[in-house]
Amino acid sequence: MNLPIADQERTRRFYTELGYSFNDKFCDANALCLEIGPNSYAMLLNREFYSTFHHKPAADATQVSGVLLAVDAPSREAVDEQVERAVAAGATEIRTEDHGFMYGRSFDDPDGHTWEITWMDPAAAQDSPPRS
Repeated sequence: MNLPIADQERTRRFYTELGYSFNDKFCDANALCLEIGPNSYAMLLNREFYSTFHHKPAADATQVSGVLLAVDAPSREAVDEQVERAVAAGATEIRTEDHGFMYGRSFDDPDGHTWEITWMDPAAAQDSPPRS
């Protein structure tokens, strides 16, 4: 995924405080390569550079929503830990959903992108009836 950002230094500091790392081989003055998980990356691009990839202007995610970014967590506690770290680093908490077998919380990062951190009990999800 590619996301526009306003301030590389602020962005790097924010995600580092959340415990993420960057692949510096793919970082430069225009972009940061955020390592989300094994083989999962987000390219965080300066707004001007982001605009060179598309014929539409980059959305200001502090004003409009264009995408919800969902990330899996290994436990309910990990969901809480990640969101609490995000809020302490400057994120705005959005909501909490608790369905018993599925638990999630979401936050807006400093550029307004909404991240949903979710845990699901695999055994309970396997036993639930299919939705129609």
